[in-house]
Amino acid sequence: MSKIKFQSFSSGSCGNCYFIGIEDEGKIAAGLLIDAGVGPRSLKKHLAVSGLTPDDIDAILVTHDHMDHVRSLGTLCKYLKKPVWTTQTLHHALTYSPFYRDWFAPCGKVLGEGWNSLCGGRIQVQWFELPHDATQTVGYAMLLDGFRFVLMTDLGRFTPQALAFCSQADSVVIESNYDRYMLAHGPYTEALKQRISQGHGHLSNDECAEAIRAFDHEGLRSVFLCHLSDHNNTPELAFKTSRPSLPPEKRLVPLPRQIPSPLFEL
Repeated sequence: MSKIKFQSFSSGSCGNCYFIGIEDEGKIAAGLLIDAGVGPRSLKKHLAVSGLTPDDIDAILVTHDHMDHVRSLGTLCKYLKKPVWTTQTLHHALTYSPFYRDWFAPCGKVLGEGWNSLCGGRIQVQWFELPHDATQTVGYAMLLDGFRFVLMTDLGRFTPQALAFCSQADSVVIESNYDRYMLAHGPYTEALKQRISQGHGHLSNDECAEAIRAFDHEGLRSVFLCHLSDHNNTPELAFKTSRPSLPPEKRLVPLPRQIPSPLFEL
């Protein structure tokens, strides 16, 4: 019987990188890396701790072109030599970026509208746009042998399209970036505070909790809180704010910022 495995290798402004895959009889049969904020040496080490190898990654997805999500894209392309799937808009931006173009160009692939079949058909992927101030920012809805998974790392606000995908998902990864009080009274400049909180930056703990309350449904099993701020949040605050939005039997996990999470079975 197939199992769905998920792991975060880093989640925050220091870097973002996630793995989702299908395990058959103890081996990964299809696997995706989402974002490239971790270098190949660290990635190989983190995979090994979980009993995985770079060969378990069939392709890479990119959510947007901010540095904490694509810092190591060039070296991962060089090292893994796996297809990198993006939207047409992001493909164009990365192709012409002096930081990535030499290694991205041979690996870059364009996702179409609607569902895209990856990993020999075992994983279906559909992207949807999110309001975040990059060239373009997307979330991903996936079907992994029918298991419904949604990941959204950076979103200035929760959109109707995101709600539609999350309302059908078995597991959701959603940003819970900042505590409103900590941001208001923290060290950031007023301009940066406005950038974070005005609808095209990041999602607050309160906004995340409201979103979870809106998309919770009978089939939802797990919610993972990602991209927690180093300066304006804590895992305890993020968890405390969103926990009342879910029934107690459903899993809620704040993902660590700079270290790998456990390898979760979804």
